[in-house]
Amino acid sequence: MESPLQIKSKFPSAGDTIFSVMTALANKHQAINLSQGFPDFSPPKELISLYNKFAREGKNQYAPMPGIPELRAAISDKIKRTYSANYNPDTEITVTAGATLGLFCAIQSTLGENDEVIIIEPAYDSYIPAIRLAGAKPVFTQIDLETMQVDWEHVKKLINFKTKMIIINSPNNPTGSILSAQDLETLEKIIDGHDIIVLSDEVYEHMVFDGRDHQSVARFTKLAQQSFIVSSFGKTYHATGWKMGYVVAPEKLMKEFRKTYQYVGFSANSPSQYALAELMQNDTWCPSLPAFFQDKRDCFIDNIKNSRFKILPSNGSYFQTLSYEGISELNSLEMARELTIKHKVASIPFESFYHKPFEGKFLRFCFAKNKKTLKAAAEILCKI
Repeated sequence: MESPLQIKSKFPSAGDTIFSVMTALANKHQAINLSQGFPDFSPPKELISLYNKFAREGKNQYAPMPGIPELRAAISDKIKRTYSANYNPDTEITVTAGATLGLFCAIQSTLGENDEVIIIEPAYDSYIPAIRLAGAKPVFTQIDLETMQVDWEHVKKLINFKTKMIIINSPNNPTGSILSAQDLETLEKIIDGHDIIVLSDEVYEHMVFDGRDHQSVARFTKLAQQSFIVSSFGKTYHATGWKMGYVVAPEKLMKEFRKTYQYVGFSANSPSQYALAELMQNDTWCPSLPAFFQDKRDCFIDNIKNSRFKILPSNGSYFQTLSYEGISELNSLEMARELTIKHKVASIPFESFYHKPFEGKFLRFCFAKNKKTLKAAAEILCKI
């Protein structure tokens, strides 16, 4: 059906996200899908049983807009236990229909025309569209891909009277790098005395490797007073399709967040909330995740160590960056397509995480897969 309407697109150059594109390409060519970030294994059996239990018991109608009290209390307890931080479950925690929606509402609720937002690239692709929809302007700095370090001096130089927000992401998607306590102490000093909000994307908070600790913004009192923290039940419990996340922030910020969220998502899936709340009462799951995913990272690395790809350090998340420098002169999008179509392994090109053309020869691979899947993909990569 054709429409006679003339629509002024808000995103005239936008198409499907690279994650949709590469997954569709993987499916079309029957490639092993290490592109989009989702597991090929199931959530904990107990969580599925609890979901079914609460669905049968009739917990199928709208939950309260901020989330059921039991789950907000469980989140508050987890943050206190893990990061020694106190968030009021009634006024400072909101359960959302996915972490991406949480990021979107944090941006829409606090940014306006001509505000500036500092983004550290490579960066998750939902940040820029949300900023532009708010009428704000993204400004950019970059991680050094050799050292995986943020240039905080450059961040400091970017700040002016228009700067309203800085977005950070640790563990980082796509690099797998993590921010240290020193990084966050530096950021805390940089924004001290400025009316700047920090939006901290921490969806991979329970996937930090090699004995390191996740340095949540929640650990840093002054920084937390100016910050939204976004996390994901979907990532933590292998249930990305449930679209369950949460946002925590001081009451003043959360009040504005909820004003927006109530008109966008309103509430998240009810049976999921009750199931998660009960499972979290005896939380042995989250502490087990670092070793679980490190084992998968190590399996993938061990099986590609004799390939021509260069392995960059992955200290967190469930992504591994590989450099194909010396293998091909193709740009990362062309290389990702060739790898999928010709060699039957799908990845994500790094240029998708930058706002302008990117010349680096890097691809992102998801190792949140069964070892059989990882070994089959590695065998192919070693033949290239």
